Amino acid sequence: MSDVNAAGGAPAADNATVLRLLQAAKSAGAAGRATEADQLLARVAQLAPTHPAVLNELGLQMLARGEAGKACELFRRATRADPKHPNLWSNLASSLHALNQLPEELDAIERALALEPRHLAALLQKGALMEATGDPRNAARVYRNALATLAPGATPPETVAAVIEHARAAVAQDEAALAAAIEQRLAGIRAGHGGGHHRRVDHCIDLLIGKRARFTPQPTFMYFPGLPALEFYDRADFPWLDALEAASDEIRSELMQVLVADREGLEPYVAYPEGLPLNQWKELNKSRRWSAYFLWNQAVPQPAHLARCPRTAQALGGAPQCDVAGRGPTAFFSILEAHTRIPAHTGVTNIRLTVHLPLIVPPDCGFRVGSETREWVSGQAWVFDDTIEHEAWNESDVPRGILIFDIWNPFLTSAERDLMRAATELVGTYYGVNSVEAL
Repeated sequence: MSDVNAAGGAPAADNATVLRLLQAAKSAGAAGRATEADQLLARVAQLAPTHPAVLNELGLQMLARGEAGKACELFRRATRADPKHPNLWSNLASSLHALNQLPEELDAIERALALEPRHLAALLQKGALMEATGDPRNAARVYRNALATLAPGATPPETVAAVIEHARAAVAQDEAALAAAIEQRLAGIRAGHGGGHHRRVDHCIDLLIGKRARFTPQPTFMYFPGLPALEFYDRADFPWLDALEAASDEIRSELMQVLVADREGLEPYVAYPEGLPLNQWKELNKSRRWSAYFLWNQAVPQPAHLARCPRTAQALGGAPQCDVAGRGPTAFFSILEAHTRIPAHTGVTNIRLTVHLPLIVPPDCGFRVGSETREWVSGQAWVFDDTIEHEAWNESDVPRGILIFDIWNPFLTSAERDLMRAATELVGTYYGVNSVEAL
């Protein structure tokens, strides 16, 4: 918080000298050369005693020594010299907090936030002040705003690391309390509607209380507006899955025969040509760690493979597979080798959905779509939107095998299917290149 832009009023050369000396003093202090740091700071204080950056640095030193009164006066002088710098107001708030001058502290915090609404230190200060004055709920709201300023995966500065951990704990405690309050309020209403849970309501409340993050479709090719953005679709919406699951033992047997007798038919699922900007596939591109045994590959049937798997082909015939020239249907056995992870990615279009029928599921395997993580259960299928970020992993010592295929999104009308089929086919031929490269 001590890196302060120079105020106007000092000549440019003097200003540069001031900032250079301040930086040298801080570097010396950080290196453990306290005497040198003090000498440099004394020198710059003589050179520019009214410079806001100098006043700020002196104030920080006084605050570190426990002399909050002197620090407060220095920070007040700094804010008068440069009232448009949020760091100065935040530092003033720190000194006022040490002096237990809470109304004045809040005013200084608000001045900082008026200048920079995403000022991390000021937000943390405001949350702490609200906690101290008996308002933990609104403190959690402010802490939530503070945490939102942190970049995903970023390591917070050491000076605020402990406060950030406290903020996270306060937010988590508030979310749990809010969830309990909501559920208490809804319990009677649920009972009036026959009891049980309601998937969309539960999802909405999970988003509200921070239990889930919000993911939206991010197709790499075509987005169709107005379709539900569901991570996993309701199993009851696909009654034809009953017949598919009923055939799972026979389908699994056919897969086992493939793995014994036709392993050469397996090919890397990810096989992009060189030069495409698809860095997430660097480790798996053209690798058999994630391999596929195609029954249909982008609308092209694989006769030899279909002949080996007649029961699988028959079961797939009962599904509304996505039929688009050059693109679908696509159906294959997916083999994920031991200790292999498929990185987070999104599919090409939401006009179709993806079906998984788990067949060989060792322990320590998992699958995430958006904010929901599930474990495959052999013989139990699910349907999901693969344009929502998803990833898979196999941490076991043996391969995992599932049947994967695409179906039309059931929320498209018959006319919309026909129109989007034609549009997709046109794009696939328009550029006169391989469809994988085009789409």
